[in-house]
Amino acid sequence: MFAYPKQFDVIVVGAGHAGCEAALAAARMGCSTLILSGNLDTIGHMSCNPAIGGLAKGHLVKEIDALGGEMGRNTDATGIQFRRLNLSKGPSVRATRVQSDRHRYRQRIKNILEETPNLTIKQALVESLLVKENKVCGVLSKIEESFLGKTVILTTGTFLGGLMHYGLKNAEGGRAGDFAAKGLSKSLKDLGFELARLKTGTVPRLDGKTIDWSGLEAQWGDDPPPLFSFSETKVELPQKPCFITYTTQKTHEIIKANLDRSPMYCGVIEGVGPRYCPSIEDKVVRFADKERHQIFLEPEGLDTNEIYVNGMSTSLPVDVQIEMVRSVPGLEKAEIMRPGYAVEYDAVPPTQLYPTLETKLVEGLFHAGQINGTSGYEEAAAQGVMAGINAALKVKGEEPLVLDRSQAYIGVMIDDLVTKGTQEPYRMFTSRAEYRLLLREDNADLRLRKIGKYLGLVTNNDWRRFEFKRKRIEELLALLNSYSLTPIPFINNKLIQLGSAAMKKPTSLAELVKRPELSLTQVLETFLEKNQWHKEGDKKLCGEALEQVEIQVKYEGYIQAQEEDIAQFKKLESIVIPHAFCFDGISGLSKEVVEKLKKIKPQNLGQAARVSGITPAAISILMVYLRKSKQESKAA
Repeated sequence: MFAYPKQFDVIVVGAGHAGCEAALAAARMGCSTLILSGNLDTIGHMSCNPAIGGLAKGHLVKEIDALGGEMGRNTDATGIQFRRLNLSKGPSVRATRVQSDRHRYRQRIKNILEETPNLTIKQALVESLLVKENKVCGVLSKIEESFLGKTVILTTGTFLGGLMHYGLKNAEGGRAGDFAAKGLSKSLKDLGFELARLKTGTVPRLDGKTIDWSGLEAQWGDDPPPLFSFSETKVELPQKPCFITYTTQKTHEIIKANLDRSPMYCGVIEGVGPRYCPSIEDKVVRFADKERHQIFLEPEGLDTNEIYVNGMSTSLPVDVQIEMVRSVPGLEKAEIMRPGYAVEYDAVPPTQLYPTLETKLVEGLFHAGQINGTSGYEEAAAQGVMAGINAALKVKGEEPLVLDRSQAYIGVMIDDLVTKGTQEPYRMFTSRAEYRLLLREDNADLRLRKIGKYLGLVTNNDWRRFEFKRKRIEELLALLNSYSLTPIPFINNKLIQLGSAAMKKPTSLAELVKRPELSLTQVLETFLEKNQWHKEGDKKLCGEALEQVEIQVKYEGYIQAQEEDIAQFKKLESIVIPHAFCFDGISGLSKEVVEKLKKIKPQNLGQAARVSGITPAAISILMVYLRKSKQESKAA
């Protein structure tokens, strides 16, 4: 066995979206960091669709960026189509989605890693963990090269015991063309970790030259393009459209006739798949009443003809895939460049983690991404940045960072995982966030930029931009609330011309903006001189400030109500449960409740209340006991 001579502060195993964010966060916080990948050519690879963001996922990307992560910047720099979703709905569910150039996305993030100080990159397939007295001290590769580290972050994606399925044929691997990590599963089991088996899938990729585009509906991005990053980024690449088509009755007949060759329906696949991203086989069976299903044909990049068939994830045999694809309008002569497949992999149920993403069994060991039972690039990257931050803080001997449910979607996701666990690949939804009106995409920087700056992840230039925007918001809010209009005919005529009702009493500009039919820009441009409200500066920042002010004013009542709910939430969260607290022997708590609390080890009473099966009565008993214990300790 060869021992690498340098000890690292943080070792990151895996270089997907979680691994990249974890390594960058730790290195940027000044920790000597090592990232290990089984294949350096696939660092930051988009294994599934060539897109970032979408409903709720876009919120995560914005939060990663606000904290100083890289995903938003990388997406902006490599995007070939930018869209804002749900614009006709309320601000809490509006989301950004970007098609990226898959090759450029991977290439750019690899270059960023290579140029980052304190970060070492090596190709190695990790087979086992090195643990001494329940504390991690490094990893061992397949060729018996050991790397020592004070902390280790596992971001294994679908590679942990990965098994790919093409019809009834299967092959070991975490992704087509890449090896599976077999020994690491055994290492985790030997350390006492419980493992679960999950499943995901991907779609066929088609040769764009063989598609008949003439009858398909083109879908272009927005102009101007909505960017992810709060930093000074811009669109650098030409923009391309996606195209929309649909499955047919013939498609559904082909699938139904071949279900006996589907590994999902023959019991070959044991893992649980993602409920909210079903395969085309699942769609046809579960939604038998639907005559067709929408298919998006998405370009993989600018320098390739490869097309991603979004909506047609499948593990059917290749001959069936060919027949199925060619039953879709526009794809009658399409050639499959890469067939779709399903992949099974091991995950470590996340109830075995603290909210910091450090494992309860092994000190210094962190898990992030699909190993925790999540699906999606964005969910993985969000966990990666938090694991990297907390590993670095642990090395430095500083207090960990835990975002709660009122602060960020990241906090909602991690709390869901470590408190409730998941029986299937977890996907982020806006409906999971009870305070979603306050956790919007547009205010992620106002919520989290200060934390990123404190950690050293936000540059001075980005902080100056943030301060300009924040000050501009304050100035505009002050102006709207202080400036009033009197109901004279001249003013009322202008209101009527804008399609609004006349005033009956003096009214502030803020009150006018609250009217549904009036926009902030209309009010400012109609009733004020430009020099009274306009300010020279970064156009993007000024636009963001205007959007923020309009939302805050129009939804002021709802926001205040949610802030009151958060105040109640914080009361339970503030009642800390000591790390070594003993739940045994508390009168009134059932054996089942005690067992669940001992397993989850909640850090506060709020988290305890969210553990599945814990009743309000149990929380009341626990609250009384904790207060009594606190009083006794003070008296002593």
